[in-house]
Amino acid sequence: MTNQAKDFNRRDFLKFASSAGVASLLAGKTLSGAEPNAPAQSAEPKKQEKAPEIPMRPLGKTGAKVTILNQGLMFDVIPNLLICQKSLEWGVTMWDTAAGYAGGRSEEGIGMFFDKNPDARKKIFLVTKTSGARNPDDMTARLNTSLERMKTDHVDLVFMHGLSNGDALTDEVKAWVESTKKSGKIRFFGFSTHTNMNGCMMAAAEKGWIDVIMPTCNFRTLQEDETKKAIEACQKAGIGLVAMKSMAMARRRRGETTAPAEADPTEKVLEHFTSKGFSVEQAKLKYIWQNEAISSICVRMPTVAQLGTNVAAAVDKTKLDLADITAMDRYARATCDGYCQACLRCENGGYDSSIPDVMRCLMYYNSYRDPALAREYFAEIPASFRARLATADFSAAQARCPQGLPIADLMREAAQKLA
Repeated sequence: MTNQAKDFNRRDFLKFASSAGVASLLAGKTLSGAEPNAPAQSAEPKKQEKAPEIPMRPLGKTGAKVTILNQGLMFDVIPNLLICQKSLEWGVTMWDTAAGYAGGRSEEGIGMFFDKNPDARKKIFLVTKTSGARNPDDMTARLNTSLERMKTDHVDLVFMHGLSNGDALTDEVKAWVESTKKSGKIRFFGFSTHTNMNGCMMAAAEKGWIDVIMPTCNFRTLQEDETKKAIEACQKAGIGLVAMKSMAMARRRRGETTAPAEADPTEKVLEHFTSKGFSVEQAKLKYIWQNEAISSICVRMPTVAQLGTNVAAAVDKTKLDLADITAMDRYARATCDGYCQACLRCENGGYDSSIPDVMRCLMYYNSYRDPALAREYFAEIPASFRARLATADFSAAQARCPQGLPIADLMREAAQKLA
Protein backbone atom coordinates (compact mmCIF):
# COMPACT_ATOMS: atom_id res chain seq x y z
CA MET A 1 0.00 0.00 0.00
CA THR A 2 1.34 3.45 -0.88
CA ASN A 3 1.76 6.21 1.70
CA GLN A 4 -0.86 8.17 -0.23
CA ALA A 5 -3.42 5.41 0.24
CA LYS A 6 -2.53 4.93 3.88
CA ASP A 7 -2.92 8.65 4.60
CA PHE A 8 -6.28 9.06 2.88
CA ASN A 9 -8.52 8.88 5.96
CA ARG A 10 -6.26 11.04 8.09
CA ARG A 11 -6.26 13.77 5.44
CA ASP A 12 -10.02 13.42 5.13
CA PHE A 13 -10.36 14.06 8.85
CA LEU A 14 -8.13 17.11 8.76
CA LYS A 15 -10.09 18.43 5.78
CA PHE A 16 -13.30 17.95 7.75
CA ALA A 17 -11.82 19.61 10.83
CA SER A 18 -10.81 22.61 8.74
CA SER A 19 -14.32 23.02 7.33
CA ALA A 20 -15.76 22.69 10.85
CA GLY A 21 -13.56 25.53 12.06
CA VAL A 22 -11.47 23.58 14.55
CA ALA A 23 -8.44 22.39 12.61
CA SER A 24 -6.73 25.53 13.90
CA LEU A 25 -7.01 24.16 17.44
CA LEU A 26 -5.12 21.05 16.39
CA ALA A 27 -2.34 23.22 14.96
CA GLY A 28 -2.31 25.85 17.71
CA LYS A 29 -3.92 28.57 15.57
CA THR A 30 -6.92 30.84 16.06
CA LEU A 31 -10.46 29.61 15.51
CA SER A 32 -10.57 31.24 12.09
CA GLY A 33 -7.71 29.05 10.97
CA ALA A 34 -5.38 32.03 10.60
CA GLU A 35 -2.22 32.69 12.54
CA PRO A 36 -2.60 35.32 15.30
CA ASN A 37 -2.39 38.88 13.88
CA ALA A 38 -2.64 37.57 10.32
CA PRO A 39 -4.76 39.50 7.80
CA ALA A 40 -8.49 38.76 8.01
CA GLN A 41 -9.78 36.00 5.75
CA SER A 42 -12.94 36.02 3.68
CA ALA A 43 -16.11 35.69 5.77
CA GLU A 44 -17.70 33.48 3.12
CA PRO A 45 -18.71 30.21 4.83
CA LYS A 46 -17.01 27.03 3.72
CA LYS A 47 -18.90 23.94 2.75
CA GLN A 48 -18.69 21.59 5.75
CA GLU A 49 -17.20 18.21 4.95
CA LYS A 50 -18.53 14.96 6.30
CA ALA A 51 -16.37 13.46 9.03
CA PRO A 52 -14.67 10.15 8.18
CA GLU A 53 -16.26 7.29 10.07
CA ILE A 54 -14.43 5.89 13.05
CA PRO A 55 -14.15 2.09 12.75
CA MET A 56 -16.45 0.01 14.95
CA ARG A 57 -15.94 -3.40 16.55
CA PRO A 58 -18.23 -5.97 18.15
CA LEU A 59 -18.47 -5.65 21.93
CA GLY A 60 -17.91 -9.26 22.88
CA LYS A 61 -21.03 -11.41 22.69
CA THR A 62 -23.42 -8.52 23.39
CA GLY A 63 -24.38 -8.04 19.75
CA ALA A 64 -23.57 -4.34 20.01
CA LYS A 65 -20.87 -2.57 18.02
CA VAL A 66 -18.90 0.37 19.43
CA THR A 67 -16.39 2.88 18.13
CA ILE A 68 -12.78 1.87 18.67
CA LEU A 69 -12.21 5.27 20.34
CA ASN A 70 -14.22 6.00 23.48
CA GLN A 71 -14.64 9.45 25.08
CA GLY A 72 -13.63 9.20 28.74
CA LEU A 73 -15.56 12.02 30.42
CA MET A 74 -13.54 11.86 33.62
CA PHE A 75 -13.86 15.61 34.21
CA ASP A 76 -16.35 18.41 34.85
CA VAL A 77 -18.45 18.39 31.67
CA ILE A 78 -20.73 21.30 32.65
CA PRO A 79 -18.38 24.08 31.44
CA ASN A 80 -17.17 21.88 28.58
CA LEU A 81 -20.27 20.92 26.58
CA LEU A 82 -18.37 21.73 23.38
CA ILE A 83 -16.36 18.54 23.85
CA CYS A 84 -19.60 16.53 23.82
CA GLN A 85 -20.71 18.25 20.65
CA LYS A 86 -17.39 17.69 18.87
CA SER A 87 -17.20 14.08 20.05
CA LEU A 88 -20.61 13.46 18.51
CA GLU A 89 -19.79 15.37 15.31
CA TRP A 90 -16.55 13.49 14.84
CA GLY A 91 -18.14 10.10 15.39
CA VAL A 92 -16.92 9.21 18.89
CA THR A 93 -20.24 7.73 19.95
CA MET A 94 -19.18 5.65 22.96
CA TRP A 95 -19.08 7.85 26.08
CA ASP A 96 -17.80 6.72 29.46
CA THR A 97 -18.45 8.36 32.83
CA ALA A 98 -19.01 7.38 36.48
CA ALA A 99 -21.22 8.42 39.36
CA GLY A 100 -18.20 9.80 41.20
CA TYR A 101 -16.42 11.66 38.39
CA ALA A 102 -15.94 15.34 39.21
CA GLY A 103 -18.32 14.98 42.13
CA GLY A 104 -21.16 14.05 39.78
CA ARG A 105 -20.63 17.01 37.45
CA SER A 106 -19.53 14.72 34.62
CA GLU A 107 -22.94 13.03 34.56
CA GLU A 108 -24.76 16.31 35.16
CA GLY A 109 -22.99 17.84 32.18
CA ILE A 110 -23.96 14.90 29.98
CA GLY A 111 -27.56 15.44 31.11
CA MET A 112 -27.37 19.11 30.16
CA PHE A 113 -26.08 18.13 26.72
CA PHE A 114 -28.85 15.58 26.16
CA ASP A 115 -31.41 18.11 27.38
CA LYS A 116 -30.25 20.62 24.77
CA ASN A 117 -29.77 17.93 22.10
CA PRO A 118 -32.53 15.35 22.65
CA ASP A 119 -31.75 13.41 19.46
CA ALA A 120 -28.14 12.87 20.56
CA ARG A 121 -28.99 10.21 23.16
CA LYS A 122 -30.10 7.78 20.43
CA LYS A 123 -26.65 7.98 18.84
CA ILE A 124 -24.58 7.47 21.99
CA PHE A 125 -23.52 4.17 23.55
CA LEU A 126 -23.59 5.43 27.15
CA VAL A 127 -21.51 3.91 29.93
CA THR A 128 -21.41 4.74 33.62
CA LYS A 129 -20.04 3.16 36.79
CA THR A 130 -21.57 2.61 40.22
CA SER A 131 -18.61 4.21 41.97
CA GLY A 132 -17.86 2.42 45.25
CA ALA A 133 -21.08 0.37 45.27
CA ARG A 134 -20.70 -3.37 45.78
CA ASN A 135 -24.15 -4.59 46.89
CA PRO A 136 -27.46 -4.49 44.98
CA ASP A 137 -29.09 -1.79 47.12
CA ASP A 138 -26.17 0.62 46.75
CA MET A 139 -25.82 -0.16 43.06
CA THR A 140 -29.51 0.58 42.48
CA ALA A 141 -29.21 3.90 44.32
CA ARG A 142 -26.13 4.91 42.34
CA LEU A 143 -27.67 3.87 39.03
CA ASN A 144 -30.91 5.77 39.69
CA THR A 145 -28.93 8.89 40.56
CA SER A 146 -26.89 8.52 37.38
CA LEU A 147 -30.00 8.17 35.22
CA GLU A 148 -31.55 11.24 36.81
CA ARG A 149 -28.39 13.30 36.32
CA MET A 150 -27.97 12.26 32.69
CA LYS A 151 -31.67 12.73 31.90
CA THR A 152 -32.05 9.28 30.40
CA ASP A 153 -34.10 6.21 31.27
CA HIS A 154 -31.28 3.73 30.64
CA VAL A 155 -27.55 3.28 30.10
CA ASP A 156 -26.13 0.88 27.57
CA LEU A 157 -23.50 -0.45 29.96
CA VAL A 158 -22.95 -0.17 33.70
CA PHE A 159 -19.69 -1.10 35.41
CA MET A 160 -18.91 -1.98 38.98
CA HIS A 161 -15.95 0.31 39.52
CA GLY A 162 -12.41 -0.67 40.47
CA LEU A 163 -12.54 -4.40 41.25
CA SER A 164 -9.34 -5.98 42.57
CA ASN A 165 -10.62 -9.57 42.65
CA GLY A 166 -13.68 -11.56 41.64
CA ASP A 167 -15.18 -11.83 45.13
CA ALA A 168 -17.57 -8.93 44.49
CA LEU A 169 -19.19 -10.83 41.59
CA THR A 170 -21.64 -12.65 43.85
CA ASP A 171 -24.86 -14.49 43.08
CA GLU A 172 -26.72 -11.49 44.52
CA VAL A 173 -25.04 -9.18 42.04
CA LYS A 174 -25.83 -11.62 39.24
CA ALA A 175 -29.52 -11.57 40.23
CA TRP A 176 -29.40 -7.75 40.34
CA VAL A 177 -27.96 -7.67 36.83
CA GLU A 178 -30.71 -9.93 35.50
CA SER A 179 -33.52 -7.93 37.11
CA THR A 180 -32.05 -4.56 36.14
CA LYS A 181 -31.71 -5.68 32.54
CA LYS A 182 -35.36 -6.76 32.58
CA SER A 183 -36.35 -3.34 33.92
CA GLY A 184 -34.71 -1.73 30.89
CA LYS A 185 -32.39 0.47 32.95
CA ILE A 186 -29.25 -1.27 31.63
CA ARG A 187 -28.47 -3.27 28.53
CA PHE A 188 -25.14 -4.78 29.61
CA PHE A 189 -23.08 -5.23 32.78
CA GLY A 190 -19.40 -5.47 33.60
CA PHE A 191 -16.65 -4.02 35.75
CA SER A 192 -13.54 -1.89 35.59
CA THR A 193 -10.27 -2.95 37.21
CA HIS A 194 -7.06 -1.04 37.97
CA THR A 195 -5.38 -3.67 40.16
CA ASN A 196 -4.87 -7.41 39.70
CA MET A 197 -6.42 -7.00 36.25
CA ASN A 198 -5.42 -10.45 35.03
CA GLY A 199 -6.89 -12.19 38.06
CA CYS A 200 -10.13 -10.26 37.67
CA MET A 201 -10.40 -11.12 33.99
CA MET A 202 -9.74 -14.82 34.60
CA ALA A 203 -12.38 -14.88 37.34
CA ALA A 204 -14.94 -13.22 35.06
CA ALA A 205 -14.22 -15.65 32.23
CA GLU A 206 -15.11 -18.52 34.58
CA LYS A 207 -18.32 -16.84 35.80
CA GLY A 208 -19.93 -16.80 32.38
CA TRP A 209 -22.36 -13.86 32.97
CA ILE A 210 -20.09 -10.80 32.63
CA ASP A 211 -20.66 -8.86 29.41
CA VAL A 212 -17.77 -6.37 29.39
CA ILE A 213 -14.57 -5.62 31.30
CA MET A 214 -12.56 -2.40 31.35
CA PRO A 215 -8.99 -3.27 32.43
CA THR A 216 -5.85 -1.18 32.40
CA CYS A 217 -4.44 -2.19 29.02
CA ASN A 218 -1.57 -0.60 27.14
CA PHE A 219 1.72 -1.22 25.37
CA ARG A 220 3.29 -2.08 28.74
CA THR A 221 0.72 -4.52 30.12
CA LEU A 222 0.42 -6.22 26.73
CA GLN A 223 4.05 -7.33 27.12
CA GLU A 224 3.03 -9.75 29.88
CA ASP A 225 2.23 -13.40 29.15
CA GLU A 226 -0.34 -13.42 31.97
CA THR A 227 -2.16 -10.50 30.35
CA LYS A 228 -2.21 -12.29 27.00
CA LYS A 229 -3.69 -15.39 28.65
CA ALA A 230 -6.34 -13.35 30.47
CA ILE A 231 -7.35 -11.56 27.26
CA GLU A 232 -7.58 -14.90 25.45
CA ALA A 233 -9.76 -16.34 28.22
CA CYS A 234 -12.13 -13.36 28.01
CA GLN A 235 -12.24 -13.60 24.24
CA LYS A 236 -13.21 -17.29 24.44
CA ALA A 237 -15.89 -16.43 27.01
CA GLY A 238 -17.32 -13.75 24.71
CA ILE A 239 -16.50 -10.89 27.09
CA GLY A 240 -16.03 -7.51 25.46
CA LEU A 241 -12.86 -5.64 26.47
CA VAL A 242 -12.54 -1.87 26.69
CA ALA A 243 -8.98 -0.68 27.35
CA MET A 244 -8.21 2.18 29.73
CA LYS A 245 -4.99 3.89 30.87
CA SER A 246 -3.81 3.44 27.29
CA MET A 247 -1.02 6.02 27.52
CA ALA A 248 0.72 3.93 30.24
CA MET A 249 2.09 6.99 31.96
CA ALA A 250 4.73 6.45 34.60
CA ARG A 251 4.18 6.88 38.34
CA ARG A 252 7.41 8.86 38.43
CA ARG A 253 9.24 10.98 35.88
CA ARG A 254 12.13 9.37 34.05
CA GLY A 255 14.20 12.51 34.34
CA GLU A 256 14.41 12.03 38.10
CA THR A 257 16.38 8.80 37.77
CA THR A 258 17.97 8.71 34.33
CA ALA A 259 21.71 9.37 34.42
CA PRO A 260 22.88 12.29 32.24
CA ALA A 261 25.03 10.04 30.08
CA GLU A 262 22.21 7.57 29.47
CA ALA A 263 20.29 7.85 26.21
CA ASP A 264 16.75 8.98 26.94
CA PRO A 265 14.43 6.18 25.72
CA THR A 266 11.56 8.65 25.41
CA GLU A 267 13.52 10.79 22.97
CA LYS A 268 14.44 7.72 20.93
CA VAL A 269 10.87 6.48 20.54
CA LEU A 270 9.67 10.03 19.85
CA GLU A 271 12.19 10.41 17.04
CA HIS A 272 11.14 7.06 15.58
CA PHE A 273 7.44 7.89 15.30
CA THR A 274 7.60 11.57 14.41
CA SER A 275 9.79 10.62 11.46
CA LYS A 276 6.86 8.46 10.27
CA GLY A 277 4.29 11.24 10.61
CA PHE A 278 2.48 10.48 13.86
CA SER A 279 3.01 11.01 17.56
CA VAL A 280 4.00 8.54 20.26
CA GLU A 281 0.52 8.93 21.76
CA GLN A 282 -1.06 7.93 18.46
CA ALA A 283 1.32 4.99 18.25
CA LYS A 284 0.23 3.84 21.72
CA LEU A 285 -3.38 3.75 20.55
CA LYS A 286 -2.49 1.88 17.36
CA TYR A 287 -0.49 -0.65 19.36
CA ILE A 288 -3.63 -1.58 21.30
CA TRP A 289 -5.97 -1.49 18.28
CA GLN A 290 -3.85 -4.13 16.58
CA ASN A 291 -5.24 -6.57 19.13
CA GLU A 292 -8.68 -7.47 17.71
CA ALA A 293 -9.86 -8.66 21.15
CA ILE A 294 -9.96 -5.02 22.30
CA SER A 295 -13.28 -3.52 21.27
CA SER A 296 -12.54 0.09 22.22
CA ILE A 297 -10.08 2.34 24.02
CA CYS A 298 -11.40 4.77 26.63
CA VAL A 299 -9.33 7.96 26.58
CA ARG A 300 -9.84 11.06 28.72
CA MET A 301 -10.14 13.83 26.11
CA PRO A 302 -11.12 17.14 27.76
CA THR A 303 -9.91 19.37 24.90
CA VAL A 304 -10.79 19.61 21.23
CA ALA A 305 -7.10 19.31 20.35
CA GLN A 306 -6.73 15.99 22.21
CA LEU A 307 -9.96 14.71 20.72
CA GLY A 308 -8.89 15.67 17.21
CA THR A 309 -5.48 14.06 17.53
CA ASN A 310 -6.97 10.77 18.69
CA VAL A 311 -9.75 10.79 16.10
CA ALA A 312 -7.10 11.34 13.41
CA ALA A 313 -5.31 8.23 14.67
CA ALA A 314 -8.54 6.22 14.70
CA VAL A 315 -9.58 7.04 11.13
CA ASP A 316 -6.07 6.63 9.72
CA LYS A 317 -5.70 3.06 8.47
CA THR A 318 -1.91 2.94 8.79
CA LYS A 319 -0.89 -0.06 10.90
CA LEU A 320 2.27 -0.36 12.92
CA ASP A 321 4.89 -2.42 11.16
CA LEU A 322 7.41 -4.73 12.79
CA ALA A 323 9.91 -1.91 13.34
CA ASP A 324 7.23 0.19 15.04
CA ILE A 325 6.16 -2.63 17.34
CA THR A 326 9.79 -3.38 18.18
CA ALA A 327 10.35 0.29 19.05
CA MET A 328 7.39 0.26 21.44
CA ASP A 329 8.49 -3.03 23.02
CA ARG A 330 11.98 -1.67 23.61
CA TYR A 331 10.55 1.51 25.08
CA ALA A 332 8.38 -0.52 27.45
CA ARG A 333 11.36 -2.53 28.67
CA ALA A 334 13.60 0.53 29.00
CA THR A 335 11.10 2.42 31.16
CA CYS A 336 9.49 -0.39 33.17
CA ASP A 337 11.15 0.83 36.38
CA GLY A 338 8.85 3.86 36.34
CA TYR A 339 5.55 2.03 35.84
CA CYS A 340 3.48 0.11 38.38
CA GLN A 341 1.41 -2.66 36.77
CA ALA A 342 -0.76 -3.01 39.90
CA CYS A 343 -0.11 -6.75 39.93
CA LEU A 344 -0.41 -6.87 43.76
CA ARG A 345 2.79 -8.91 44.12
CA CYS A 346 4.08 -6.18 46.41
CA GLU A 347 1.20 -7.11 48.72
CA ASN A 348 1.67 -10.87 48.30
CA GLY A 349 -1.30 -11.00 45.96
CA GLY A 350 -3.72 -9.60 48.54
CA TYR A 351 -5.34 -6.22 48.84
CA ASP A 352 -4.83 -5.48 52.51
CA SER A 353 -2.89 -2.31 51.82
CA SER A 354 -3.12 0.32 49.10
CA ILE A 355 0.32 0.52 47.47
CA PRO A 356 -1.04 0.31 43.86
CA ASP A 357 -3.67 2.95 44.68
CA VAL A 358 -0.97 5.32 45.90
CA MET A 359 1.01 4.62 42.73
CA ARG A 360 -2.05 5.53 40.64
CA CYS A 361 -2.40 8.82 42.51
CA LEU A 362 1.24 9.61 41.82
CA MET A 363 0.61 8.91 38.14
CA TYR A 364 -2.19 11.50 38.11
CA TYR A 365 0.08 13.98 39.88
CA ASN A 366 3.38 13.44 38.04
CA SER A 367 2.30 12.38 34.56
CA TYR A 368 -1.25 13.66 34.12
CA ARG A 369 -0.16 16.92 35.79
CA ASP A 370 -3.50 16.96 37.62
CA PRO A 371 -2.84 17.52 41.36
CA ALA A 372 -6.54 18.01 42.15
CA LEU A 373 -7.50 14.64 40.67
CA ALA A 374 -4.55 12.97 42.40
CA ARG A 375 -5.54 14.36 45.79
CA GLU A 376 -9.20 13.45 45.25
CA TYR A 377 -8.34 9.77 44.79
CA PHE A 378 -5.63 9.88 47.47
CA ALA A 379 -8.26 11.01 49.98
CA GLU A 380 -10.24 7.82 49.29
CA ILE A 381 -7.35 5.61 50.47
CA PRO A 382 -7.87 4.53 54.10
CA ALA A 383 -6.53 7.18 56.48
CA SER A 384 -4.74 4.54 58.54
CA PHE A 385 -2.61 3.60 55.50
CA ARG A 386 -2.00 7.18 54.38
CA ALA A 387 -0.73 8.04 57.86
CA ARG A 388 2.00 5.36 57.60
CA LEU A 389 3.44 6.30 54.20
CA ALA A 390 6.32 8.40 55.49
CA THR A 391 7.40 6.00 58.25
CA ALA A 392 6.43 2.40 57.37
CA ASP A 393 8.98 -0.19 56.29
CA PHE A 394 8.26 -1.05 52.64
CA SER A 395 11.46 -3.02 52.05
CA ALA A 396 9.69 -6.41 51.79
CA ALA A 397 7.12 -5.02 49.35
CA GLN A 398 9.88 -3.41 47.33
CA ALA A 399 11.79 -6.69 47.09
CA ARG A 400 8.71 -8.39 45.64
CA CYS A 401 8.08 -5.78 42.91
CA PRO A 402 8.81 -7.37 39.49
CA GLN A 403 9.41 -3.92 37.97
CA GLY A 404 12.02 -2.98 40.58
CA LEU A 405 10.15 0.13 41.67
CA PRO A 406 11.62 2.06 44.64
CA ILE A 407 8.38 1.67 46.58
CA ALA A 408 9.61 3.18 49.84
CA ASP A 409 10.78 6.37 48.12
CA LEU A 410 7.55 6.62 46.14
CA MET A 411 5.37 6.21 49.23
CA ARG A 412 7.27 9.04 50.91
CA GLU A 413 6.94 11.15 47.78
CA ALA A 414 3.18 10.61 47.88
CA ALA A 415 3.02 11.59 51.54
CA GLN A 416 4.81 14.84 50.70
CA LYS A 417 2.89 15.74 47.53
CA LEU A 418 -0.62 14.45 48.16
CA ALA A 419 -1.33 14.80 51.87
